Amino acid sequence: MSSQIYNNKLVNDLPRIDLSSPTSLPNASSFLWNKNMVLQANCRGYVTSQFMQPEPAKYSHAPLLEEKTFIQPEQPFYTEHPGRFVFIKNEDTGEIFSAPYEPMKSNFDYYCFSAGIADIQWRVSCFGIELTMTLSLTQRHNVELWRVDIVNKSDDEVNLSVYPYFTIGYMSWMNQSAQYDESLYAIIASSVTPYQKVEQYFKNQELKDKSCLIASTNPTSWTTSFSDFVGIGGLTRPDSLLQPTLNNLNSHYETPVAVMQYSMTLAPKENKRLQFAFGPAKDEAEIKQLALLLTTTEFNSEIDSYHEYINSGVGCLKVNSPDEEFNQFINHWLPRQMFYHGDVNRLSTDPQTRNYVQDAMSMIYIQPDVTRARIVFALKQQKSSGQMPDGILLSEQAELKYINQVPHADHCVWLPICLLAYLEETNDAQILFETTAFADSSVSVSVAEHIELAIEWLLSSTDERGLSLIEQGDWCDPMNMVGYKGKGVSAWLTMATLYALNCWIEIVETYTPNASYGQTSKDKQLLEYKKTAEILTDKINQYFWTDNWYGRGITDDGKLFGVPTDKEGQMFVNPQSWAMLAGAASQEQQQKIVCAVNEKLATPYGVVMLAPSYTSMREDIGRVTQKSAGVAENGAVYNHAAIFYGYALYKSGFSQQGFDVLFRMLPSAENAEKIGQLPLYIPNYYRGAYYQFPEYAGRSSQLFNTGTVAWYYKTVLDGLCGLTGCANGLSVEPKLPSHWPSFSVERKFRGAVLHVTVKRHKGISHKQLFVDGEANETNVISNIVPGKCYQVEVLIPELPQDIPKLTIVMGVSGCGKSSLAKGFAQETNRVFMDADDFHSKSAKMKMAHGESLTDKDREPWLNRMMQHLMMLFSNSQSVVLAYSGLKESHRNKFRTLGFEVSFVKLNVSKQTLDHRLSNRVSHFFDPSLLTSQLQAMEVFSDKERSSGNIIELNGELPMLSMIEMLKEEL
Repeated sequence: MSSQIYNNKLVNDLPRIDLSSPTSLPNASSFLWNKNMVLQANCRGYVTSQFMQPEPAKYSHAPLLEEKTFIQPEQPFYTEHPGRFVFIKNEDTGEIFSAPYEPMKSNFDYYCFSAGIADIQWRVSCFGIELTMTLSLTQRHNVELWRVDIVNKSDDEVNLSVYPYFTIGYMSWMNQSAQYDESLYAIIASSVTPYQKVEQYFKNQELKDKSCLIASTNPTSWTTSFSDFVGIGGLTRPDSLLQPTLNNLNSHYETPVAVMQYSMTLAPKENKRLQFAFGPAKDEAEIKQLALLLTTTEFNSEIDSYHEYINSGVGCLKVNSPDEEFNQFINHWLPRQMFYHGDVNRLSTDPQTRNYVQDAMSMIYIQPDVTRARIVFALKQQKSSGQMPDGILLSEQAELKYINQVPHADHCVWLPICLLAYLEETNDAQILFETTAFADSSVSVSVAEHIELAIEWLLSSTDERGLSLIEQGDWCDPMNMVGYKGKGVSAWLTMATLYALNCWIEIVETYTPNASYGQTSKDKQLLEYKKTAEILTDKINQYFWTDNWYGRGITDDGKLFGVPTDKEGQMFVNPQSWAMLAGAASQEQQQKIVCAVNEKLATPYGVVMLAPSYTSMREDIGRVTQKSAGVAENGAVYNHAAIFYGYALYKSGFSQQGFDVLFRMLPSAENAEKIGQLPLYIPNYYRGAYYQFPEYAGRSSQLFNTGTVAWYYKTVLDGLCGLTGCANGLSVEPKLPSHWPSFSVERKFRGAVLHVTVKRHKGISHKQLFVDGEANETNVISNIVPGKCYQVEVLIPELPQDIPKLTIVMGVSGCGKSSLAKGFAQETNRVFMDADDFHSKSAKMKMAHGESLTDKDREPWLNRMMQHLMMLFSNSQSVVLAYSGLKESHRNKFRTLGFEVSFVKLNVSKQTLDHRLSNRVSHFFDPSLLTSQLQAMEVFSDKERSSGNIIELNGELPMLSMIEMLKEEL
């Protein structure tokens, strides 16, 4: 895709992304929020919005859209989906168009969807009229503020009718209506929230059952009836636009809409502006207050205040790398997304405990005082047993709802993890001694004792083997049937418990050197915890290791799953990541894990959560297996899980692979057309099922709610930049990606500012650190003074040239190339690839019916392989590929990828091939095609042979002999 489709830029030091087409990325969107509302608007004008009262509610509905649906993964849009549209009619010519694009899907002379930090804008030009729609929120009110600017770009006077169209009101089977209030220039929709029980009536008294569109000027005409406005022409060609004026008709118990008509005459180049406020209200008094926002002074003041509020979410890091798009995201868009999560708890009254704590991690790097308060607030809802609830109630009126009523086993894990991150950044050890009570006891104990109780609860919530019980889910919510009988265990949770324990050990050793608390002496406690950690490590490897990777858990019926013998769900990424993080995996095991992940889970769009995706229900695992293959937790590139892996890679010394995880998680100009998203935020997932449904793989969920963001920032900070706080200062251990010669960072830390430059240097053998021109003998910059600015230089030795190897085992079907390639890959710890996995379903069906593939059939097959190999090359992975290699021109493509390439051709007699193919089962290749393959096989040319690295083997030799021969040759 050309990068011209969107422009990623800075305007007055603030980011802005302009999309030049409403159809190239038709679901591309941005979002805005304040502490009480959030909306997502896409480039075509569809908007999904929500406010709190105190539970989530809507003020804009489409016909028959159920009230509680909000922003969904891969949100479907349709003509009547809630939107904010403007119809423009040239009264002189009868020409009509709609903006931003829907519902008329007009052909524009110019189009731009422009997303900023604190506003969203659409600019279109059609029939000589330029229209700009600008959306902002306010910091204090539940209201959208809209500016609509109309410019006559022609040299002639023009007579126009401008029709703002807003879907409005609630769907109510009891009572709904809309009317125009001439004194306020407002269309006000009312409804009665449905109820059955009498007590609900009294509870509903405080609800905002009105929605209003308020204008700054009186319209020429208006209508509030959806059906009367569209008539039989539908929303794509409303009947009312063909009339001189709208019908000024109020609606009663029918679907309401807010449409106004403004008749205007524009001289050449003349501009006119309309302003609107749109949102929910309780009564007329509140609507009058909202109407006051439309005065010019107040309107501008509210927008300025909102911009100031959003712009306060600034991170502690500013990166200047060779990748400008990466810089833009890390410096601006990622902190913005983190601020949203940490600022408003995803606009829930009972956020899941794991979400609440991990979102609090976001604020460590923006407003750490918020994190501190969140940790203490969460601990107030801990039980005296140490158990954390499934959701954190944010007010006395809040109740646990939906999934927070389902028992999950992981919530205690996140407390020491978040606490350690907070201490690393702030060195605020005093938090450990702050006291607070419990949800079920008025006795107050220190934060440290609360964390100890959480650790003890985790260590006691185990089966007889000491493995963590999963209940009805761990971090993976829909894994709800592994342990619902009370016996199933989670490998991930056992590892996460070990990691949490290690975090707590580090906290106690580092941040409480001279303190004592609780009833056990510090030294004795640490000794016990370290011994427990050793025991847990042994148990993890005893019960979950499967030669090349860790299983995901053990079901109620005692079956280990997530293992090579499973047909689906053979491998899960989370246990691999957390075994590395927790230190349970040895260096040899880590090497095997990384190879296996690259073989089983890595895709050009990121690391999938599991593979192969489930295609049918497994009742001993749960509803994750009922989800569509490749969607959400069922094998998507679920970014929250993927970033755990990226963080683990950095922490375990696999920094190049760690950077690859970071890189592939971000939308970019290169992949935007495939994933369909602008680089404004990290979505919760990209479609997976990479081999099963390649045509859909990579598609963005378009959902910006995700626990990914805090971990992504932490991975950039601790891993890539290597600038991690510690008790006595700032540790400096940057990990420069192989393709970056240098980068620089501005790091705000404990009141100081450090300007850090990292670059490679040929003349050194180890890393060198200079602070203000003086050599620093350790990796820690200590005695950092608040208010001071430091100049830091880091020199890193040049990397030795280590080119990944690509070994292509080739030959016709039945020659044994897959078996040899797989065996050789396992022996040498290289990634195995089978070219057959990259055939489309249609190509496999064609071969199964005895039809030979054409070059046209092979082209997308080769392209998919090339894309996958380029991903593995950037990961510095050596690969063994089983591939027929019939055509010289195709073989030459592999030589252009940068690998050190070797070809291994297996020669097998026709008689042996016939015998093997006739006895092969469950393969799509029709044996009748063998003759055509033998005829199509092009022998190595003199040019190919002169390039070297060509080996020919007798494919009828024993497999072990061939593997040994290859090991000697390669």
